[in-house]
Amino acid sequence: MFRLAVSNLVQNKTRLLISVGGVGLALTLVLFFRAVFDGAEGRLTVYIDRAGADVWVSQEGVRTMHMSESALPASVVEDVRAVPGVEQAVPILYTEGMIEANGKDYIVYVFGVPPDAPLGAPSRITDGASAPGPGETIIDHAIASQAGLHVGDQVTVLGRELRIAGMTSGTSSLVSSVSFVSMEDFARVRGGSDVISFVLVKVKPGETPAAVSSRIAESVGGVTAQTRGEFASQERQLIGDMSADIITIMNTAGYLTGLAVVALTIYIATVGRRREYGVLKAMGVRNSRLYRIVLFQALLTVGVGLVTGVTLTLLLSVLIPRFNELIVLSMSMASLLRVTLISALIAGVAALLPARQLAGLEPVTIIRRG
Repeated sequence: MFRLAVSNLVQNKTRLLISVGGVGLALTLVLFFRAVFDGAEGRLTVYIDRAGADVWVSQEGVRTMHMSESALPASVVEDVRAVPGVEQAVPILYTEGMIEANGKDYIVYVFGVPPDAPLGAPSRITDGASAPGPGETIIDHAIASQAGLHVGDQVTVLGRELRIAGMTSGTSSLVSSVSFVSMEDFARVRGGSDVISFVLVKVKPGETPAAVSSRIAESVGGVTAQTRGEFASQERQLIGDMSADIITIMNTAGYLTGLAVVALTIYIATVGRRREYGVLKAMGVRNSRLYRIVLFQALLTVGVGLVTGVTLTLLLSVLIPRFNELIVLSMSMASLLRVTLISALIAGVAALLPARQLAGLEPVTIIRRG
């Protein structure tokens, strides 16, 4: 059956190319929409993922960074350091703000970090200093490129004019980016150094973040302690809830359009081979075997089209950031598996519907109509 199905499938190479190409482009559309969302979602927690902290300590009841305000007394740092299992405890300041440069405003998440901070400092420096000094800031390279900025230029952050000391990469998205200022400058803007936003904790070797997090929550009053994974998960859930309707509409539109093209392509390709199926029936091929051949051909077409779609999506994930660093594509295995299963199901139904009609006709009738 395998040889017969493949031989029949490649008999008309032009038709095969059109079928595979149509399915491949349709699945590229489906994968592309999801990859854009997954890429943007990954950038939302990039600071949490790169900060190096095993445990995040915030104000009691505050479980996210975005759309939240955490304020802790500076004395809580020593309380956290005294908890068994804590190797390092580093305070940081955080707020949502704007970068003003060349007459344009850019949304940023601003972090105030101590000098030589072992946790929470800027990472992946592409140019300039690795930490901001007094009167300095470090911004994302993508924002700098959009605004035409370079190391040494002046920008306004937190209402103060600061000099760009360095640039990071990979912290920007379509809607925001990450910037760093010195703890001293941030505290001055806030109006004092007796309040911090978060405490970043590194646990000692042999300790688990979950165990240390529980000890901090029990020993230190007025705080919420979460492991890095828990904190990042809360962030993604918050953003997902905020953008659920928009993302659902985009994904649904992309899925329906792409899968409709897949279904139509497979249906037309199956009907287009009715003469070949008539010949097979004339040769004595039973309807059950004909169904298997048709189904195998449809799945094979979708399989090759899926490989094409994945290849194109991966290619776009490399090319697009070269032209616009704010757009990041990330294709997850879960998304790929979901698209594979749904497209295979759609293709099977689209192929078997006309095959069932053809199976009920006499071979001579099929060949004459073909």
